Amino acid sequence: MNSEIIIAPVITEKSQALASNGKTFVFKVRKDANKTQIKKAIEDLFGVKVASVNTLNTKPKDKRVGRYTGKTKTYKKAIVTLVDGATIEM
Repeated sequence: MNSEIIIAPVITEKSQALASNGKTFVFKVRKDANKTQIKKAIEDLFGVKVASVNTLNTKPKDKRVGRYTGKTKTYKKAIVTLVDGATIEM
């Protein structure tokens, strides 16, 4: 069940800048997951202690290919901060 909540890590320039301190990581999570479920899932999957979880829902952006327009997919993102001394190997 916990592995179903966490979909994938988010690998972007901004998320890598956050991860440079070794305590903050960004994950793509299920849209119906709450902060408590995300915290438990991270602690169970990686065996670390989580200090805080911040979540946000991404908005769709307009994209265009030639004359065709569409929107990007939306998803929920979780920014997870670990306690001092804990780390996750990506």
